[in-house]
Parts: sequence; C-alpha cells; structure tokens
Amino acid sequence: MTTQPGKPGYEKLIEDITGQNPAICYQCGKCSAGCPVREFAVTPPNRVVRYFKLGMYEKALSSPTIWLCAGCMTCTSRCPKNFKLSNFMDALREISIKEKIGISEKNAVRFHKAFLDQIKKFGRAFELGMIREYKLKSGKLFQDMDIAPLMFLKGKIGLRPHKIKDKEKVNKIFKSLEQ
Repeated sequence: MTTQPGKPGYEKLIEDITGQNPAICYQCGKCSAGCPVREFAVTPPNRVVRYFKLGMYEKALSSPTIWLCAGCMTCTSRCPKNFKLSNFMDALREISIKEKIGISEKNAVRFHKAFLDQIKKFGRAFELGMIREYKLKSGKLFQDMDIAPLMFLKGKIGLRPHKIKDKEKVNKIFKSLEQ
C-alpha cells in the first residue's frame, strides 16, 4: 500500500505494521522525558507522534528523530497507555525508506539496512557482518578503527554469527512484512 504525504492511508498502514493505533497516545511527554537519545534529537519523540496524528505525515517521516530511536523500549515502559513508540518509530523508518521521504542522513539508512540484513540472514545481529556491510556502503572504512581491537578483546564483536533456533520464524516475519 502506497500513500502520498498529507493524504489518508498512513494511519491504516501504521496500524497494520505496528498493531496499534497512534491515537491512543495522549501526549503526556513521559516517553520524551525518559528517552536516552532525546538530548541528540531536535524534535522530541512525542512531537513526532503528534505530527503524525495531525496529518503532518511528511514532517513526521522526515524527522531525524526517527533515525535516532535506539529501540530500547524505555518510552513504552514509561507510557501510561503502553504505546509502543519504538515500534511506531521503526514503522516510520520503513515507510520513509520505501517512500523516499526526507531522508537527510543517508548513513543512518545504510546502518539500518545493514542491521536488518544481518537479522534476515542469521536471525539476530551479527556485529562483524553489520559493521562490514555498513562500512562498505558508507565509505567510512576507517572510522572507529581505534576502538575495534578493544571491542574484540571484550567480546563485543564475534568472528562468527550466533546460531538461533527456528530461524524460519524470523524468515516468516520478513516475508509477511514484504507483502
């Protein structure tokens, strides 16, 4: 389903992707107050939801805040309505990519795609593969090279992907989202 910014349709698409209606958010601001990446965001997360609820879809979809969301679920744990804001942000990222709306930070998209590619291939994040893919696509081959040895020593980056049980369930999720 493809819709145009400012026209009806995104509400249903968000509900289909996330299984929740953004209208349940009543803008208390607890999500933004507890967000660990809020200090880096120009627009608070609850305002992105507000833009969406007001039909200002392009403004919500082009917000750099959607690319900063770490998916930590702090917002959901603080929300009195149990609105899963990180799922909402993830849905906005996917729509933004698909519709090519307001993506100002291309490397954020490259990182997002590298992360999802690893999930799709292995069922969970394979850090070394994700780093390799991101570095090749972004051209930032030597950025953060000074911390790589320490990450290896601390076991933060493995040389082989982790195996998971029932990877077929993950594949089914990706297939259903592609439809």
